[in-house]
Amino acid sequence: MTERSRVDRLKSGTGSVGLLFNPLSGRIRKRKEAIRRATGEISGACREVTNAHEISASVDAFVNADTDLLVIIGGDGTVQGVLCHLFATQPLAKWPVLTIVPGGTTNMTALDLGISGSPESVLQQLGACFQKGFPFALVKRHVLCIEQSGAGKVYGMFFGVGLIARAVIFSQSRIKRLGITGEIYSALITFGYVAGFLLGRRQGAWAPVRMTITEKTLPQHQGTFAFLFASTLDRLLFGMRPYWGEQPEPLHVTFVRQQRQLPLRSVLRLLIGRGNDLKGKEGYHSYNTDGMELLIDDDYIVDGESYRADSQSGPLRITPAGPIAFLVAERAAANAKS
Repeated sequence: MTERSRVDRLKSGTGSVGLLFNPLSGRIRKRKEAIRRATGEISGACREVTNAHEISASVDAFVNADTDLLVIIGGDGTVQGVLCHLFATQPLAKWPVLTIVPGGTTNMTALDLGISGSPESVLQQLGACFQKGFPFALVKRHVLCIEQSGAGKVYGMFFGVGLIARAVIFSQSRIKRLGITGEIYSALITFGYVAGFLLGRRQGAWAPVRMTITEKTLPQHQGTFAFLFASTLDRLLFGMRPYWGEQPEPLHVTFVRQQRQLPLRSVLRLLIGRGNDLKGKEGYHSYNTDGMELLIDDDYIVDGESYRADSQSGPLRITPAGPIAFLVAERAAANAKS
């Protein structure tokens, strides 16, 4: 069934809805009961999941029931779990349309789609779309596919290595224990690590990454880098657009070569989306592509989940998959495209 057919069924009131709810997601833990009540206002089966096995089993059940809309109530990690299983088991033609209720710590994917607010308020808005005929639309996004010989494919919306990966891994073990979530959490991690880097820290959690970066249309880059990230999202945390490539391809890549000292002005320009000012500056690179390879022995993260790359297994390949469709309110769709 096509996406348009599913949307038409939803608009006519005959479409089926499934809700996949992760009660352990960052913003949900302390308000589970309120969110459960909000899910009860939407006509559809709700399945609670707390691990990868339960996510896979629930997604299979919804696909087998020919569910038109799958509502993912959780964070970026829950969304990633759904995407990984769908890509591994189903052709795109059998996918339900997806939508996200942001219940995690950072919620980058939902925010890029223009979906914001508390989980309860987003569920109420979604219910109003069905009950009162509020308009909604589809927003398309490609998905990253990360693969290396000998390991299963990983799918997600954001890939990071170097300083970015170390910050996320550190935060999972330290900051989350404090119960801090949302943009406060993201700000603490982002600016704390940037400050440490500007102050000259280069060891342990601030260590650079050695790698070789290969992209078919550009010169190969080899050496030590502060960080590299790749994403199919138009905006990252706090609405940042820290890339300035002009190519039409869907995979945005930015990386910064390790330097003795990164100027504060350059870092701030990168963070606030003024990276185009850095074009041509030594050590700063950004472009859009349809594929790249990294030869690397280090940890990397995809949507907040950590993995390990081993160069003995060959290069780590990153390509765009999809695109896939997300259902959002029309107002959110306008925000997502702005």
